[in-house]
Amino acid sequence: MEIKETHLVPNLENPIRFQEYAVGVFKTIPTKSSIKKAIKKKLIYINDCIATTAQFILGGEKITLYQPENSSAFKRLIFDLEVVFEDDYLAIINKPAGILVSGNKFKTIDNALQQNLQKSAQLDAVRPRPTHRLDYPTTGLLLVGKTSASILALNTLFENKKIRKTYFAITIGKMETSGSISIPIDEKIATTDYAVLESVKSDRFGFLNWVKLSPKTGRRHQLRKHVAALGNPILGDKEYGKEGLILHGKGLYLHAGVLEFTHPFTKQQMRIEKELPDKFKKIIPSC
Repeated sequence: MEIKETHLVPNLENPIRFQEYAVGVFKTIPTKSSIKKAIKKKLIYINDCIATTAQFILGGEKITLYQPENSSAFKRLIFDLEVVFEDDYLAIINKPAGILVSGNKFKTIDNALQQNLQKSAQLDAVRPRPTHRLDYPTTGLLLVGKTSASILALNTLFENKKIRKTYFAITIGKMETSGSISIPIDEKIATTDYAVLESVKSDRFGFLNWVKLSPKTGRRHQLRKHVAALGNPILGDKEYGKEGLILHGKGLYLHAGVLEFTHPFTKQQMRIEKELPDKFKKIIPSC
């Protein structure tokens, strides 16, 4: 077998199971399932010994991926993305509507990142990986790690709620000017703060509101479920909208507009904003 890729593990604060660490390390096997298959086929070696799924990475190891016989090259997605911020450790892209962040489909943000971002010059550079998710119809800012240490650090910031995300939406119906929604999702605590920035009357919907949403937890579809539970679903939400009040053909009016966090390596205070899509301004010109 021929060597296909090699990776030198940087110093790590804590041991991590190899199966978790290896996701994103190799360009040609970017997913957890493909890593498991390569381990099973004995194509990955750690310090010249065959890797196992139970093995822990401590730091300083040399990881080698070998080329299997009769293999085909990993197909790369060609899909242009807007890069809002990028340095040697991380990047922030503007996710368009109508594409998955990651998953089993070929057309995902995950598969498009490598051809849109510059390769990191750090020793632990890996294939860029999203560090959180946005729903398929949601637009806005998505944070990406470009090195092993960065991915681990950003995941830790999310776990410790040190990354603040602010969303903007257009909701249907009359709302209180501000409030906090604490309704469990999948039997887990979920909290969202909201503030109505402006409301306009609508012949079809009664009122349409430009709303700022600040999630305190990160449950699946949290924002969409929470405002729907108030009786004010997001415009264009086919899953949680009210029958007869679903707007078709314009997509979901939900946008991840602001990311705030301390850069884990430069210690810079980051506040990245992305303006609302034009469709928001057609409803509320001042937004």
